[in-house]
Amino acid sequence: MYPLLLLLFSCACISDGQPGEHVELTETEHLKVEKIGAAWNEYEVAFAATLGHGIGPFNEAVILVYDYVFVNEGGAYNPTTGIFTAPVKGVYFFMVSAFHDSYMSMDLKLFKNEQQMVTIYSEPQSGRYESAPISASNSISLILVEGDQVYVKLHENSSVYDDENNHNTFVGHLLFPLYY
Repeated sequence: MYPLLLLLFSCACISDGQPGEHVELTETEHLKVEKIGAAWNEYEVAFAATLGHGIGPFNEAVILVYDYVFVNEGGAYNPTTGIFTAPVKGVYFFMVSAFHDSYMSMDLKLFKNEQQMVTIYSEPQSGRYESAPISASNSISLILVEGDQVYVKLHENSSVYDDENNHNTFVGHLLFPLYY
């Protein structure tokens, strides 16, 4: 299906000669380069989305739906469910940023399928820092196979605050496909 490519590679001897001196071709090698999969540009996968509004608290954990989408190349992020589904096996990078009012707790978890990977957490503040908002982020690189799902959950009894400044984001992209 993917043909072997035969490249003609010319090797010239590099000598201690003077600049401008003619260098002769001493040998020619044939290199075989095997194309091991689809072209890189077939796997353009990247998304970035934000909440655009505050959410929580709830009595149980909920998947956050980042419904304002900046980019969704490859269509792997679903802005209706908040779930990213890997279209191809590869190494992916994800980042989550969060913002909240300090009088509430903030507890977000990024999941791969049903397994928790990373957390963003902040306790409610008291005293002189009670009114200071808190911002935090976390990121991770993951190996995903086709069909794996990645999403962010807001833990019960916690909240995040957002507005037109887009403080809460969920970002992911394919770093490179894997062929083994």
